[in-house]
Amino acid sequence: MPGHSDGWSLVQFSTRHTGPTPPTADAVTTPHPDAGPDEGPTPRTGLRRLRWPFVAAGAAVLVLAGGGIAVANAHKTVALDVDGDVTQISTFAGSVEGLLDAQGVQLGGRDTVSHTGALTDGAEIVVRHAKEIVVQLDGQEQQVWTTALTADEALETLATRADTVALVASRSAERAELPLDLVLDGRAEVLVDGGVLDVPDADASVGTVLDELGVTLQPLDRVRVQHDANGVVQVVVQRVVVQDVTTTSEVPFTSRTEDDASQYTGKKVVAQAGVPGVRTVVETVTTVDGAEESRVPVSDDITTAPVEEVVRVGTKPRPAPAPRPASSGSTSGTAGPIAAGGDADSLNWAALARCESGGRADAVSSTGKYHGLYQFSVATWQAVGGAGLPSQASADEQTARAKMLYNRSGAGQWPHCGKNLFS
Repeated sequence: MPGHSDGWSLVQFSTRHTGPTPPTADAVTTPHPDAGPDEGPTPRTGLRRLRWPFVAAGAAVLVLAGGGIAVANAHKTVALDVDGDVTQISTFAGSVEGLLDAQGVQLGGRDTVSHTGALTDGAEIVVRHAKEIVVQLDGQEQQVWTTALTADEALETLATRADTVALVASRSAERAELPLDLVLDGRAEVLVDGGVLDVPDADASVGTVLDELGVTLQPLDRVRVQHDANGVVQVVVQRVVVQDVTTTSEVPFTSRTEDDASQYTGKKVVAQAGVPGVRTVVETVTTVDGAEESRVPVSDDITTAPVEEVVRVGTKPRPAPAPRPASSGSTSGTAGPIAAGGDADSLNWAALARCESGGRADAVSSTGKYHGLYQFSVATWQAVGGAGLPSQASADEQTARAKMLYNRSGAGQWPHCGKNLFS
């Protein structure tokens, strides 16, 4: 395992003799050929002392020679590939773990090594460090670990997990970061601002590629890497804008009525005009490449309250209409004065006449339809007992019949100038 000291060695160098203990001169004897039967064995101490140093020296030579062979066998030449960087290494390490430890290669729990155990001459050891990346699988973001060297390889590996796959680059200030180069062998392109830019150096990182093409990222822009239909690696830059959008709309006013005992029944007066209010809505709107992606409410307030309309409705009973005066048949007046009576006598008829006709009793409208001080139509004039044309009657008669008309129908008979009666 990484960090484990390789304590195993192929050769043990030692000068210590490990065979049987040689006998002493006194312990080894042989019969002398000239000795008689009564002489007994003759010690051979001289011969034994001469042979032992020779044998020991020969043994030492054999040990040294064997050690040299072992040292030669322990030396190896191997190829070490760490994340695509390949190095030829001469080593005496006896295991893959020892080689990695000697080369300072640290491994994590998700990293991979092509070999473990004993190291052989000519071996190719491949180490891949796992990297955590963010991916979009069918539009859903998640974090995964990969030992792929390039975005192209990672996309191909992940293609079996979803219909659509994209790698999401993280953002560091104005730079996009992805711990993978784009491709080792092939082409790539950048999609940005509605255009397509060819990538001249496809075996570079996302940030380097965008820098080389002069693509400046704004703080909220997104960068992802994907395959197109033909397998070409695409770096997609999406321009993201988030802003608060304010809209206003009209709030209708309400209306209420109040009884007014001072006004005749059926008469309505707007005592307070209604005014619409204003509703103000603020929403945070996110657009991606100009298309709205989301809209989140921030506030919704009535910034201007509506003003309620107040209408006063008369409840006072109307007096009975005055009897119709006898007519002399003349178009210039009546046989006698006409008494209208009622509240009409207290109103400002001079102000009404000034508004309607400029105070001229013989006034006739440009259309010829309306006559006199109060611009009677002939039909209305006749309805209140008038004869002939209103503009031919005296001012007093016109005023008297105007009062009769008011007592019947109120100031609404003069839509524009009727308010002057109350001034």
